[in-house]
Amino acid sequence: MPLTPAIAHSLTRGCRLMPMFLSVCLFCSTVLVAQQIPVGTAIPVMIGKGFEANKSAVDKTLEGQVMQDVRTPSGIEVSSGAKVIGHIVNVNTDSRASGSSITLRFDAIEDHGRRIPIRVNLIALASMMDVADAETPLNSGSNTDPINLWVTRQIGGDIVYRGQFKVKSGTGEVGKWLQGGGVRIKLTPNPEKGCPNGPAYEFEQSVWIFSSDACGTYGYRNLKIAKSGSTAPVGDIVLQSSKTVKIRGGSGWLLTIVPAAK
Repeated sequence: MPLTPAIAHSLTRGCRLMPMFLSVCLFCSTVLVAQQIPVGTAIPVMIGKGFEANKSAVDKTLEGQVMQDVRTPSGIEVSSGAKVIGHIVNVNTDSRASGSSITLRFDAIEDHGRRIPIRVNLIALASMMDVADAETPLNSGSNTDPINLWVTRQIGGDIVYRGQFKVKSGTGEVGKWLQGGGVRIKLTPNPEKGCPNGPAYEFEQSVWIFSSDACGTYGYRNLKIAKSGSTAPVGDIVLQSSKTVKIRGGSGWLLTIVPAAK
């Protein structure tokens, strides 16, 4: 077919519109991906490299990984090992007063080529040592037993009987251990510690090494969660200490998805 002036004009106009069309498609794709993780879904994460108030700059990148396959009632899944990316929003080390604080935010999960924007609330934070303890059998002699027969204690106190595939608290059986690692459990609100009821407590969750009622900080003597991320600015988490906020690599974080600010 000959290239007439009319056809040439149409092709030129189409090329000019293409970037706009692609931008719209990319925007719609991002929105659809962002909607793939329902509000309330728990995301258990381990941070790779640590950070501290005296040495961290604003916009410093934070990286971690999801520690257990995340499944929801709708069947949507985030894979164990998926990368979690965040950054430091603000650092406060006022020399006129004791203590410090760090504001941080988790921005996205990268999983098998997908980049999923997120806004999260921090339910519980455990030190590297507490994470290690939760992955060690209660009876030191059990080290010689197969891993799938160990009895371990979750962050917060629940006991995992791997040989029975059961997780028990003081009130009875509360969840199940999954062969290959990880725990599925229905979380219990803990308003006294700062974890009120909400979407995160409506269905079974993937919690890795955390207990059903885990809430707050574990293994940190002077650290508290001053802001969990559920209130405006949504997703901003504030860690506060009477000394220097210092989080080592290998720490465990139990996050839940919250609605993005409108």
